[in-house]
Amino acid sequence: MSTDTRHPIYLDCNATTPVDPRVVEVMVPVLRDVYGNPSSGHSLGRQARELVEGARARVAACLGAASDEVLFTSGGSESDNWALRGVVAARGGGHVVVSAVEHPAVLETARAMEREGRIRLTVVGVDPYGRVDPEEVAVALTPATVLVSVMLANNEVGTLQPVAEIVGACRRRGVPVHTDAAQAVGKVGVDVRELGVDLLTVAGHKLYAPKGVGALFVRKGVALEPLVHGAGHERGLRAGTENVFSIVGLGKACDLVREEVADERPRLAALRDRLEALLEKGARGLVHHGHPEQRLPNTASVAFPGVDANALLALLAEEVAASAGAACHTGAVHPSQVLTAMGVDAASAMSTVRFSVGRFTTPHDIEEGARRVLAAIRSLASS
Repeated sequence: MSTDTRHPIYLDCNATTPVDPRVVEVMVPVLRDVYGNPSSGHSLGRQARELVEGARARVAACLGAASDEVLFTSGGSESDNWALRGVVAARGGGHVVVSAVEHPAVLETARAMEREGRIRLTVVGVDPYGRVDPEEVAVALTPATVLVSVMLANNEVGTLQPVAEIVGACRRRGVPVHTDAAQAVGKVGVDVRELGVDLLTVAGHKLYAPKGVGALFVRKGVALEPLVHGAGHERGLRAGTENVFSIVGLGKACDLVREEVADERPRLAALRDRLEALLEKGARGLVHHGHPEQRLPNTASVAFPGVDANALLALLAEEVAASAGAACHTGAVHPSQVLTAMGVDAASAMSTVRFSVGRFTTPHDIEEGARRVLAAIRSLASS
């Protein structure tokens, strides 16, 4: 982002993105002037309601959905929890299939429901690139299966999953499919009709909207029990007065994604490739994780043999922002569950750093960021 060397180079966009100034621009007047409750019938309430519904249409257009298939939430974790718990509750329990590389919002929710006795759980593995085999999902299905949840793009290594193929296998058995697309929206094109999914998660802060807002796509006809009970907000499915100014921000962010993602994808890939090339040139034996082709254009997951990733990032804390695994796992001293599922040995996993570029990353950031990382590795080696 900034070329000022006194500030960290931000290469952690999978953890969170800065709010786009164009998003801020539409949010500020709402925060300042639109204070009506969207559920109120007076003019101030109607003004707020119009903004919420306008944003809903923008999110829907970004996803290729209908407006009444989009429900607003507090973010990706709530959307994931709601998708799993809502479908299971609506179907009275049953069997659920998830992948071993899901975000904890999916994997831990499924495990919690298993402990509660609500479901029987199957966790399907992945290949060394982090990809799920659709045939393994098909084999895992039983007459009691009520839901399959496989993410669209992995947050740690960037691998894209064959979700449309998984949907095809499940559709023949009448099993609904949820995909966590939090890391995909804004980096690759996401169309719910092309994917064929029944539920899809969006997280605002992964696509240059504020934190604390997200959405859940629910295909028409899919039964879903509320996760939050109360009054009749969000078609009676999610109680709580809508977070109007953040929802407006999410709508604007989705407009920008729809307009710019096609051009942004090759730019991000070029920045990522340059970063990988610089690191490979300067760090002997660099190991790449994730699929070489079927991956997000912005994500580089690499292992520096013999280097403790946490020690490296601690040394770089004021210079380069990156992650040793997913951001919500920071502080953990055990190998990433994603890398472990991929068969990566513990030593390599503990030396792995995820770099993720974004909309405001510049070529200077890549050159300077790589220089700082390599200098820190040399410093660790000599200490």
